[in-house]
Amino acid sequence: MTQTSPRKAVVLVSGGMDSAVTIAIAREQGYQVHSLSVAYGQRHSAELAASERVSRLLGAVEHKTVHVDLRTIGGSALTADIDVPLDQTGEQGIPVTYVPARNTIMLSIALGWAEVLGSNDIWCGVNAVDYSGYPDCRPAFIEAFEQLANVATKAGVEGAGIRIHAPLMRMSKADIAREGQRLGVDFSETVSCYQADAEGRACGHCDACRLRAQGFSAAGLPDPTRYA
Repeated sequence: MTQTSPRKAVVLVSGGMDSAVTIAIAREQGYQVHSLSVAYGQRHSAELAASERVSRLLGAVEHKTVHVDLRTIGGSALTADIDVPLDQTGEQGIPVTYVPARNTIMLSIALGWAEVLGSNDIWCGVNAVDYSGYPDCRPAFIEAFEQLANVATKAGVEGAGIRIHAPLMRMSKADIAREGQRLGVDFSETVSCYQADAEGRACGHCDACRLRAQGFSAAGLPDPTRYA
């Protein structure tokens, strides 16, 4: 009897709860996960350490970090000397924590690695429900990038095509927390805070911390986040 090889997937991993759940979903669906993080000049390295740790705990076959210095262009509170907004309430429009072109760059790197691996599947944890208003977290962006991937690559033109999976796109943070619990994700190992300290402890006041805490509360789950 011939055994088929597991399907390979490149999964973008930030170290936060969304990408951790995305790894777990990909694994549940039978994919061999090759996790990818991007050191883009973000404010702290705690999330990169969490990316490697979470990838290992959730069974990725390898984890790779690619360096792209977006601090050289700045334009965001995460890549320039701009204060991270704290304790924001209400609609703020596109916030200053939006990093210009970040998801486009990350998906492009993932696309290149997928071609090298012979993978047709790229997974990411973008979300358009409980999110901070980023334009590159919307369904229209993912659909447009998938179209680009299929005209810009050898795999897209000659192969089976490239698929961009965004399984959390229409899930609330509470839904994501519950799904992670079902899949056995240890959220205490993840880091979501925009300005976590060197030990990965969260500030509890930025948008990322606020959305995360609200998600656990709405899901009726204890918040495992380590706060400074």
